[in-house]
Amino acid sequence: MKKLLNDFVDRYFHDEESLILLILLAVGLVLLVLIGEILAPLIAAIVIAYLMQGLVSMLLRYGASARLAFLLVYTLFISLFAVMLLYLMPRAWDQLRLLANEIPKLLSDWQTTLMSLPENYPTLFPGNQVELFIDGFGGEVGGFGQKILEYSLASLPNVFGWVIFLVLVPILVFFVMKDKDDLVLWVGNFLPRNRPLMIRIWKEMDEQISNYIRGKVIEVFIVGVAAYLIFIVLDMNYALLLSVLIGLSVIIPYIGATVVTIPVAAVAYVQWGIGSEFYTVMVGYLVLQIVDGNVLVPVIFSEANDLHPVAIIAAVLVFGGIWGLAGVFFAIPLATLIKAIINAWPKRAHAKISD
Repeated sequence: MKKLLNDFVDRYFHDEESLILLILLAVGLVLLVLIGEILAPLIAAIVIAYLMQGLVSMLLRYGASARLAFLLVYTLFISLFAVMLLYLMPRAWDQLRLLANEIPKLLSDWQTTLMSLPENYPTLFPGNQVELFIDGFGGEVGGFGQKILEYSLASLPNVFGWVIFLVLVPILVFFVMKDKDDLVLWVGNFLPRNRPLMIRIWKEMDEQISNYIRGKVIEVFIVGVAAYLIFIVLDMNYALLLSVLIGLSVIIPYIGATVVTIPVAAVAYVQWGIGSEFYTVMVGYLVLQIVDGNVLVPVIFSEANDLHPVAIIAAVLVFGGIWGLAGVFFAIPLATLIKAIINAWPKRAHAKISD
């Protein structure tokens, strides 16, 4: 056992720099777990500034000065942020509130459909079992509604925290983008002067994470806009809300598309029932998912390493369990980050250990 442990340590931690990097990663993980919510505005600002850096670099390549590139990109960010905050979110929230009022009608229609099953399929669905199921489900729905109300009341104090978050993020993005070089130099003072391993891992991480995050932003925008156009053409209710949900669902591969199918089908059923319009919406939604998975994703992520579906699900479970909804959305970038570190981590070759 001791020999196996020594062999593992010698293979993956054979120099001092790898040990220092391991300590830094452990400290960073502990800080995220303990004070991640407190640092959320700073982390969000760093991620946004990192995304904007690609546009800044592109403008620099075309001959723009550093100051002009920074001002143009930051103006674009503020404009998009204002549109999302002042137009997109209020309208989506209004549609969500209207959709919540439709839930009783949906449950009533669904109950009527269930009650007709014993007449159409008496051998498969005995009447007493259907009634017991409806009564039990009604009790669960009532309890769920009570939990939602309690959660809404308990979350009222967090509104002030969200206001602070929305105010701090644009300010922090400004200073992170403006003083990027000074901040990088300041962080570098805490690292070893000779750090080839860290530089190699950073290059691997920068390539993978930048490709993934920027690709996902493009994918969210394209899929969300396409879904909105489809729903508008079909005159479907809550088109903006559903298109936002569909756009965000691509952040979580496989799981997101499966989960968001439920509200799409529910809204279509309440609006039209089971008929040609319902099937048209579902076919259009299915075509969009097929195009996204088989055309859009391969084109956008041609240079990024794909994660195995098992790794994606595991990342969602682990990070979602640690940070809740935020962990679910950031699970794939974090998993990509871990994969980049593993790929770039040095390994000393060993001869086969003899018995």
